[in-house]
Amino acid sequence: MGAKIPILFVFIIMLFALSSAHPSKRKQYTPCKNLVLYFHDIIYNGDNAVNATSSIVAAPQGANLTKLATQFHFGNIAVFDDPITLDNNLHSKTIGRAQGFYIYDTKNTYTSWLGFTFVLNSTYHQGTITFAGADPIMQKSRDISVTGGTGDFFMHRGIATIMTDAFEGEVYFRLRVDIKFFECW
Repeated sequence: MGAKIPILFVFIIMLFALSSAHPSKRKQYTPCKNLVLYFHDIIYNGDNAVNATSSIVAAPQGANLTKLATQFHFGNIAVFDDPITLDNNLHSKTIGRAQGFYIYDTKNTYTSWLGFTFVLNSTYHQGTITFAGADPIMQKSRDISVTGGTGDFFMHRGIATIMTDAFEGEVYFRLRVDIKFFECW
């Protein structure tokens, strides 16, 4: 009986200490660099080979590579080499290319998984920025990780908030990418 009292006493003291340790507000980080860019994706649909910047490279069994699968595009994998602009006009001067892939990965809603790099080669920026993460397409804005970079963005890390800025059926979409770097070298 005597051993139970000190253990109970220690447990109560620890519980009290944990409950009274009021954590301060979450630290607000300030980005060391901000950047807003747009990339424009024109998916190959069998008729637009000249203008297409992306293509389906894998599809569910029975599907084809020129039309997205019907059930939330589940199972489609597309690769892209899209132009990047400073504004939302497809015909603006490009400052680089968005290169990578997206995988439609859910059967019951429109979501994808993105892995891509911005390859920037302009008077504004030189280098690459690498992104990876889930893209719940139906949400107005979504965050994905900035996992690194080269050149002007050497070892930068942060968060990119992406928003579907425009889309035309299943052939064209434009993403606004608001990049906030929290680690800058």
